[in-house]
Amino acid sequence: MDKPRYLQLLVQSLIVLKVLTVSNGTPQATAVNPLSPQTQTDQRIAAISDLLVHLDRAHQLLVLTCWSPSVRYALWQSVRESTATSHHGTASVRFAPIDQRHLPWHDPNQHQIVIVLDLSCPGTDRLLESARQLLYYRVRWIVFRSSIEHPGGSVRGWSNCSEYSVLDRLPLLVSNELFYFCTETSTGQHLVRQQYRLAVRSTSSSVPIYETFGTWNAALGVRVVVDSKVRPPVTSIRRQNFHKFQLRASLVILHNETLNHLDDLHDKHIDTISRVNYLLTKSVAHALNATVKFSIVDTWGYRDRETDRYNGMIGELQRDLADLGGTSMFFTQDRIKAVDFLAMTASTRASFIFRAPKLSFTSNVFVLPFDQYVWYCTVSFIVLSGVLLLVMLRTEQRYTAGDGEGRGSAIGSNSPAAVTGLSDTLLNVFGTTCQQGSFIEPQTAPSRCLILLCLVVLMFLYASYSANIVALIQAPSTKIQTLEDLLASRLKTGAEDTVYNQYYFRTETEPSRKALYERKMRNKDGTENFLPLAQGVELIRQGHYAFHVERGVGYKLISETFQEEEKCGLQEVEYLKVIEPYYAIQKNSSFREPVRINLFKLREFGIQGREHTLLYTKKPRCVGGSSFIPVSIVDVWPALVTLGWGYLLTVAVLIAELLWFRLRSRILPTTGYFQ
Repeated sequence: MDKPRYLQLLVQSLIVLKVLTVSNGTPQATAVNPLSPQTQTDQRIAAISDLLVHLDRAHQLLVLTCWSPSVRYALWQSVRESTATSHHGTASVRFAPIDQRHLPWHDPNQHQIVIVLDLSCPGTDRLLESARQLLYYRVRWIVFRSSIEHPGGSVRGWSNCSEYSVLDRLPLLVSNELFYFCTETSTGQHLVRQQYRLAVRSTSSSVPIYETFGTWNAALGVRVVVDSKVRPPVTSIRRQNFHKFQLRASLVILHNETLNHLDDLHDKHIDTISRVNYLLTKSVAHALNATVKFSIVDTWGYRDRETDRYNGMIGELQRDLADLGGTSMFFTQDRIKAVDFLAMTASTRASFIFRAPKLSFTSNVFVLPFDQYVWYCTVSFIVLSGVLLLVMLRTEQRYTAGDGEGRGSAIGSNSPAAVTGLSDTLLNVFGTTCQQGSFIEPQTAPSRCLILLCLVVLMFLYASYSANIVALIQAPSTKIQTLEDLLASRLKTGAEDTVYNQYYFRTETEPSRKALYERKMRNKDGTENFLPLAQGVELIRQGHYAFHVERGVGYKLISETFQEEEKCGLQEVEYLKVIEPYYAIQKNSSFREPVRINLFKLREFGIQGREHTLLYTKKPRCVGGSSFIPVSIVDVWPALVTLGWGYLLTVAVLIAELLWFRLRSRILPTTGYFQ
């Protein structure tokens, strides 16, 4: 015997010692030949290997049977060989006693596990009854009822299809993937069958529905009975016919009048999100050949911190009073444990909507015309011109001092001789900058050229500044872009009086959002700015008010009540840290995948977009242009503040001079020296 063959047999012997265990985990005393003819002819082993090829992501095989060690080894060897050439990769095989403790309750890879059971083994019935949601959620099952041909003979097959009545008592809901092998008595054909029911509760729809997944024979393996050239459709695709089963949906309605207009467009801005999802829920039920019964609640559902239970729509889903959440809701962290979110069905958000205030409302327009570097250059030009003018005037005074006192007296007070220092020249250049002229009359060519240069340059500067001021006073502000900007602005705020607005504003813990509620939403007398929709939109129209409302709902009233020029400059700031609303369903519901697939179809086929377009209004377009806005006190407030500070400074300097004059007259009585 060559060395590789010897090593192979040694490895097989070690594997035999690993799998030859009884239910209590002790080694079996008898030796087993892994190549015995008994294991080669066992139909169960071949059927399992053939079926695994058709199951996607079947990476782990959990065998909970009472089979002999030789059969276990043969199963391990057959599975390893059949899946080694599969594109899914080799599947691992694990054997365990028939006990619910060995079920993959908390395994994160439940979708990769296939459990094998033999109903002829004692305790298997109790194991299936205790499996609960594992029977229809994520885990797949392969079930047999072994049939022995003669006393003491080998197990070569399985029972007839009529001997699986134990499955009728189990909650094998529409999402289950339990396969069982049986023999049809009339034809003798070996079948791979499945069965499911739409509800556990006692209704006409709780009757099991049987499916034939395929047929099996030793030569061809499992032949899938489906019209597909690639692979069998997944369970959620095959089971799209609910046979008029009645689904239960919970619908959030905040205004009772909406119940009379769920199927029309009357007052479509009221309960809009519920009306959109109402129509989509009916479309999903129609696609599944089901009916739907709606129950009405007045809130989406929020967690009670004491009982850890939810009220409203989520509460009905938790208590199994509803199968579907008929109104989409915000995807929040605390709701992930309560419900399953399927798809976004309403492309809408709630935001603060406001008319952009004038630029002077948020900024000082008198410093905006020029960039800071232009201001630096302007100030530098004034100082430099003042210094140069002083140098020139002092030079003129020096060279004209010898002309006599009579000439100096003829020059007058506005002559260079009247200039005493730098303050005079700076004041003269500043007056020139403000287009107030020059009180200094230059006498020489250099000083005249400098004054002329200042007049020309500062004339263009003044013209540019004045033109920009006029434009900026009429321009809207774009400074309010974030929640922090809104908090720091002088805009008043309010929110639509809805359940979710009250909940999120009152329970928000993020610093800026909490500060906005405490400083702008809650008044000093304890009242809160939760207003009716029409009142809030009217406050937006009047200006300087930000109203938190669902965008499509708010824009509907804005389009109807605003003038064309008032529709210009509408801005939005988001408050809620959530994504678009999601359609929800019971946690671990068996309807999860069929409903999700049909919701995606409604989105892809454009039906969801159609309902959204009919019921939601887009942001109005600015077609008329903004109207003329008169100048108000707010626009000139920085100038008034500057004037006020100037008055105070003037009075302060005057008082200081008077005090200094009196103090100097007492210390130095100058009148006695010049008499």
